[in-house]
Amino acid sequence: MSQELSLHQRRRKPRGDELEGIPWLSVLLPQERENALRVLVVGDAEPGDYVCRMGRAPTYWFGVVDGLLKMNTDSADGVSLTLAGLPPGGWFGEGTAVKREPYRYNVQAIRRSVVGGLPIDMFHWLLDHSIGFNRFVMNQLNERLGQFIAAREIDRLNNPDQRVARSLAALFNPLLYPGVGEVLRITQQELANLVGLSRQRVNEALAVLQRERVIQVEYGGLRVLDLDALRHGVFAPVRRVLA
Repeated sequence: MSQELSLHQRRRKPRGDELEGIPWLSVLLPQERENALRVLVVGDAEPGDYVCRMGRAPTYWFGVVDGLLKMNTDSADGVSLTLAGLPPGGWFGEGTAVKREPYRYNVQAIRRSVVGGLPIDMFHWLLDHSIGFNRFVMNQLNERLGQFIAAREIDRLNNPDQRVARSLAALFNPLLYPGVGEVLRITQQELANLVGLSRQRVNEALAVLQRERVIQVEYGGLRVLDLDALRHGVFAPVRRVLA
């Protein structure tokens, strides 16, 4: 993690191309958008940087403009549970921001990322004044609830292939992560960090999913071919032939 400047100290005004990757801006009326842009910032996160820490009060509502983050929580016995991977276009923590309560999870950058931040006072101003913003946040809360329930189910899966498939499917949620599209830019090591498996085992699972034609492994990322199969499919393991 960078020891020179904190992520907060590295905040800056977003560039025009970065604003295009913030989905909720398009639902605002002109005056609402102008007010939001006046205080909206982004920060350049290095791998390992914390965006949110358990127990700290929220000061911003955060989103991923570019890069990849991981949301996780640690239990009393030291077991870590990954709640979500957060790819481009994903804004998160709206429940915490609404209640202004301390974070119950950590969010950390897995690779170099650009993180957007809307000050929490402006977040609440938009809730009070913008119908479009309210609808966006309500949809986020509804989808996030389903995602957290699925994360619990994924954590209990004993089949690594299904675990990788379900974790990938969550990253392709078009409502939570509209910036992903059909191709997710992710390395096998980054996926292993999210799923909680070794890089080798993730590689084997991806081979199964590609053989079943639900994904296509491309240079620097993965293309989803059948999202429904990725969410619900049962896949036969690759048979190893010993010489």
